[in-house]
Amino acid sequence: MNFTTLSAEDILTIANPIMDNLMDASTEIDHQRHIRDFTDRMKNIVTEDHLRKVCERYQSEKGLFAHREVTAVFRRPESVAIIYKQYFTKVEGEYVAALVLVYQDDRYLVDHAWVF
Repeated sequence: MNFTTLSAEDILTIANPIMDNLMDASTEIDHQRHIRDFTDRMKNIVTEDHLRKVCERYQSEKGLFAHREVTAVFRRPESVAIIYKQYFTKVEGEYVAALVLVYQDDRYLVDHAWVF
């Protein structure tokens, strides 16, 4: 898979449902659903305990994820990074959500994801 050959629209058709699942599963603190599209590397990092602690902290401080807007798509041959402007329900301001996808074993998988 060479991500440089895909249009931004094609990439977002793949990435947005994955990001929706990450956000929804994070809100529900559903570890199994949250990691379903992760690479093995990411699964080793995001343990059930780690996810619970991270989710409880951001939910108490910032609230839940509100809407997000795509700001950039960065294509590389082996991966693609999508940057979103992210909003929360309890705090004002704009945050950054980022997702890096790779293609492994005939699937698009998350190799990095974060909100800051």
